[in-house]
Amino acid sequence: MSDSADERTGQEGPSDTMRERVPESSWKFWLLLDANRWALAIGIAAIVFVALVLVGHFHPVGTPKLLTKADPVETLFQGLLTSIITGVTLVLTLSQLVLSQELGAVGDQRERMQGATDFREDVSDLLDEPVSPAMPSAFLRALVSLTEDRVDALEAAVEDIENDDLQDAVSEYAANLRGNAQAVESQLDGAQFGEFDVVWAALNYNYSWKIYAAKKLQAEYADSLTADAETAFDDLVESLELFGPAREHFKTLYFQWELVNLSRTLIYAAVPALTTAIATLLYLEPRLFPGTVGGVESLVLVVAAAATVAIAPFAILLAYILRIITVTKRTLSIGPFILRETERSRDL
Repeated sequence: MSDSADERTGQEGPSDTMRERVPESSWKFWLLLDANRWALAIGIAAIVFVALVLVGHFHPVGTPKLLTKADPVETLFQGLLTSIITGVTLVLTLSQLVLSQELGAVGDQRERMQGATDFREDVSDLLDEPVSPAMPSAFLRALVSLTEDRVDALEAAVEDIENDDLQDAVSEYAANLRGNAQAVESQLDGAQFGEFDVVWAALNYNYSWKIYAAKKLQAEYADSLTADAETAFDDLVESLELFGPAREHFKTLYFQWELVNLSRTLIYAAVPALTTAIATLLYLEPRLFPGTVGGVESLVLVVAAAATVAIAPFAILLAYILRIITVTKRTLSIGPFILRETERSRDL
């Protein structure tokens, strides 16, 4: 929303897109949300490998003497072996967390079904369609499009009111909403659930601020509003309020989807990690790796590679959890509550 419109609502509003609302730098934001999770996990493992090689290469004591003194390799891989087994147990816990949402008595399942059905019917009534879209991306896109229609109706309702400030404020509010809505609709077009695209597009629709701004305008110009304008405001807020639970529902489903993928991937990664840790404990003999490769002692490369494979499950876990907790932090509130710090032009 522009500065003048923000002044009318009494507060400088946050930007519409998630990227503009997040204070982190571009590269950090890309790592947390945009980057491919597999690529990020490989990058984390590569950083560990390079760091171990550099430390081993430049250590003043010398690698052979260092690795044969007090059995540091054995101590390291014993700890890693224990951690891998613990990590697999954590995977089972995560799986149980997801499964607990799906298990229950028939009454509980029927209540879940009734809640979902009632919500879809409410959306269908607002859309004036017999059935609301089934695909998550299409469903959210229909809701966003509905808010566009409602803000058009609001603009038309205030055209005949003799209050230039009200008309200007509504016009700027409508322009902001339409611009944000069209951008989100474009992102949702063809987006496939299971990928981050659907949730990402939904996060870019700043519905909570739009609810607050609409109610603030409605209250500030209450004396000038006609019955049609009051109804138009209420209809717009109603459509925005439906977007909130829809976004939270699909976000929850995405988290469950990601936790299932994470659990399966960690189990796959645990097998080579366990094998490497056990083989290193049982069979590694420093004297079997004399000489250097590219100026780096062979023993350093072998130990660094084995340690990197052993920590691969944790690199994968970190890559997935970073995105989940970042999205969770940015969507803690549902509805017109602004948890992010915004500058106020006057006390509310």
